[in-house]
Amino acid sequence: MTPEQKRLVRDTWKQLAPVADAAAAMFYHRLFEIDPTTRKLFRATDMVAQRKKLLQTLAFAIGGLDNLDPLVAKVEDLGRRHAGYGVTDAHYDSVGAALLWTLEQGLGHAWTPPVAAAWTEVYRLLSGIMRQRRGTRPAATKRVARSVRGGRLSAGHPPAFSAASGSPPDFA
Repeated sequence: MTPEQKRLVRDTWKQLAPVADAAAAMFYHRLFEIDPTTRKLFRATDMVAQRKKLLQTLAFAIGGLDNLDPLVAKVEDLGRRHAGYGVTDAHYDSVGAALLWTLEQGLGHAWTPPVAAAWTEVYRLLSGIMRQRRGTRPAATKRVARSVRGGRLSAGHPPAFSAASGSPPDFA
């Protein structure tokens, strides 16, 4: 990632802070809508707690963009655990699509082509590490990239708060 992409991700993440919980709820609603197979992964999950974990994980990741070693170790562990939950490569694509769609909705006019590219790169980085740790090739999220049309997400084709520092959260 470029320094400018990192800045864009940090700045737009801060903009979402006032609506973070609502954005997390919107994310899961969209995820279950575009990929109903993901719903079974959460059937025994407290979704309020899960939304909090999602936000903590994203904040930790964003805060670690300039110091990747600790971030990579935590994301690798997260990938191993997600493999145990039954997460597949297709699920990673759906999560990317839901995440980018949610960010676009939450950011409105602040969702620009450079912001879309920066967030796509963050998700590619994180999901690539997680996929690699679960024993699959870290393929690019092709469906996510195809869904970004000119930097804007098409509603008919979904793609794929301040940054915390200090101790890592209890990842999902």
